[in-house]
Amino acid sequence: MEQAHEFILRYNQITLTDLPKVGGKNASLGEMFKNLHSQGILIPDGFAVTSDAYWFFLNENNLHDKLEKELNKLDTTDFKNLAEVSLAAHKLIEGGLMPGLLKQSITAAYTDLCEQAGQLLKVAVRSSATAEDLPGASFAGQQETYLNISGPESVVNAYKLCLASLFTERAIKYRFDQGFKHMDVALSVGVQQMVRSDAGCSGVLFTLEPESGFKDVVVVNGIWGLGENIVQGTVDPDEFIVFKPALLHQKKSIISKKLGGKLKTMIYTDHLNHHPASNITNVATPVEKQNQFILTDEEVEQLAKWALIIEKHYKCAMDIEWAKDGFTSKIYIVQARPETVHSNKTDPHLIYSYALKEKGTVLTKGIALGSKIATGHAKILKDPKDAAELQQGDILITDITNPDWDPIMKKAAAIVTNKGGRTSHAAIVAREMGVVAVVGTGNATTVIQDGQTITVSCAEGKNGVIYDGILPWEKTIIDTSKITLPETQVMFILADPDKAFQHAALPNNGIGLMRMEFVVSNTIKIHPMALLKFDELTDREAKQKIEELTHLYSHKPDYFIDLLSQAVATVAAAFYPKDVIVRMSDFKSNEYANLIGGKQFEPEEENPMIGFRGASRYYSPLYKDGFRLECEAMKIVRNEMGFTNVKLMIPFCRTVEEGKKVVGLMAEYGLKRGDQNLEIYTMIEIPSNVLLAEEFADVFDGFSIGSNDLTQLTLGLDRDSTLVSPLFNENNPAVLKLISQVIRAARKKGTKIGLCGQAPSDFPEFAMFLVREGINSISFNPDALIRGIENIKIAEAEIRDGEPKNRLAIE
Repeated sequence: MEQAHEFILRYNQITLTDLPKVGGKNASLGEMFKNLHSQGILIPDGFAVTSDAYWFFLNENNLHDKLEKELNKLDTTDFKNLAEVSLAAHKLIEGGLMPGLLKQSITAAYTDLCEQAGQLLKVAVRSSATAEDLPGASFAGQQETYLNISGPESVVNAYKLCLASLFTERAIKYRFDQGFKHMDVALSVGVQQMVRSDAGCSGVLFTLEPESGFKDVVVVNGIWGLGENIVQGTVDPDEFIVFKPALLHQKKSIISKKLGGKLKTMIYTDHLNHHPASNITNVATPVEKQNQFILTDEEVEQLAKWALIIEKHYKCAMDIEWAKDGFTSKIYIVQARPETVHSNKTDPHLIYSYALKEKGTVLTKGIALGSKIATGHAKILKDPKDAAELQQGDILITDITNPDWDPIMKKAAAIVTNKGGRTSHAAIVAREMGVVAVVGTGNATTVIQDGQTITVSCAEGKNGVIYDGILPWEKTIIDTSKITLPETQVMFILADPDKAFQHAALPNNGIGLMRMEFVVSNTIKIHPMALLKFDELTDREAKQKIEELTHLYSHKPDYFIDLLSQAVATVAAAFYPKDVIVRMSDFKSNEYANLIGGKQFEPEEENPMIGFRGASRYYSPLYKDGFRLECEAMKIVRNEMGFTNVKLMIPFCRTVEEGKKVVGLMAEYGLKRGDQNLEIYTMIEIPSNVLLAEEFADVFDGFSIGSNDLTQLTLGLDRDSTLVSPLFNENNPAVLKLISQVIRAARKKGTKIGLCGQAPSDFPEFAMFLVREGINSISFNPDALIRGIENIKIAEAEIRDGEPKNRLAIE
């Protein structure tokens, strides 16, 4: 006769030898409870019904052979009878009688839990397959969880339903795909005291960036109400990114905050029905709560600290679910599993890069999962039961993917949905399977026609883009273990912060040029002076747009400071502790005028290219206060967040006196050269910069040659003019002579000097010229980086071996 205590284990008593019975991994659950509780982490109390109970249930009902017989009927070629096999297995479990001893054990354990709490508890009944949450397979969402269960009979009923969920269509197919034998996998069930997140909030966090695998951040997502909405991907969540080193050094560690829509809130119903799944319902989230972040900064950082403790305990990257009780305001960790996508990489040195060779008509955009590209015919499906209509290589278009869609994911070339988020269970499984997916488009099923040929691109940062037609694309495999960096520093030119974590995995020495303009035009969108002088704006339409964009900020200029500091911090974090050189804004007046509210604050110029731009703007009464906002953002990044790897660069500085004026103004704004090792560079893009290089070197800490502007100003042409553009040539002897002259002047003064541009990757002889002259660094666009490295290494080798083969004449 089985003993009751073999079926039940209290969470705080589970030992290492018990792990096979409860689906735990890596460490004793009891030790984990003690360890985490001792460090202030709150975990709801509960107990596990072990896998011994599952086998006991099967044996008492003589189900083992019957289940195996049904599962052996599975068509493993086309899986046409998957639904039939699943239903038959379900019926066997549901038709089984609950053994009296097992029922008594669960009832006694639940009653004991209630007595300790001093009330009749509502609990969550959670499945945990004993093969679940391995580093190579998440089993995310494959079995069922039932919430808000109250009373012994309901708990026992929910337990039995969990057992049956071991044989859902998705779970059967998933085990086959992962190579698990069906009857080797058992099920334990956790019964856990409910956290009243229905009146609070809940979410998911990862101890790495889930798309790129970047390990130095914690990504926290959350919604109002129960977590099922975020698990299913039905609600657009808030997202916070926390930089681990800043957190550990007690600096301002939240480097990114994005407000989600949070249109729905899942709550408990007041009445209890026979089936546990009907105890919850979705209601519309009040507008004022949609426009609030679900957590304070302090709560986000607390969760991130807990995440680091859990990651350290389990010795691997983690996928963690959390919940905040709306009545007590306490936050709990309710589930933790190893992250499976990046942990399972067979060769972390291999980087796969995808790029479209041309762009087409954009049909819709959403959240990209991964970085791949796929093409094919669109197939619009409303229900996973229609899976037979999907042909191998079709692109699945549907409203939302929940775990029920998992069995057909491998059949699809790509998946595009109206709804969904990047932390849902379906997203986790899509990444794990390597499926190209774009979720949360909002309109894919209406703008894409059934049978239409489309291209799905996840290779454009966080935004996934669906194009009309079949577009050509290429795949590049980079083995970073075989790439060594040259002596000359190789750096990036970067504009989009969303691509920073992905690019940081490539061999590099940091960022030689971060273009601030991209962030201002694409993320901030508002002219800084329109924020500072909002009450003076005469454009009503602009005022309305500004009100909409800045509704979270009582002081409108803070909107500019906050978003700019987050964007720069994201890049600084991705490349930390390598140098990140941020160029202060370098819009021309016509470009500034195109920002929201900009026309009122910009002059009309005949030739903006050589007009009111760069350094001359910063101390002008027309923009001086706007420049102060840029400086305020950089102060936050360096002083409050601790990113002292950020260096600042002044563009288009015409005279030495102008340089002194700007550097002095920056010191006045709290950015003084030398404070916390702050270095201020200037662009070398005007002939006066070259002719007076030694004098400029007394004002600035470093130089960066802007070859485009230097070429046009040396040759006296407008590079935007099609009439004279054929004359634009960086290899012109006059341009090369100036570049040579400024490099030699910088070396004489001991001033660092680099160059930002495409030429060294396109022309090996140009790379040779720069290396021979003794340049310190060369910065490339990401798509030219590897080719640039090769050219520099060839140049350095030829110089070491004797007379270089590739020469540029400059005399």
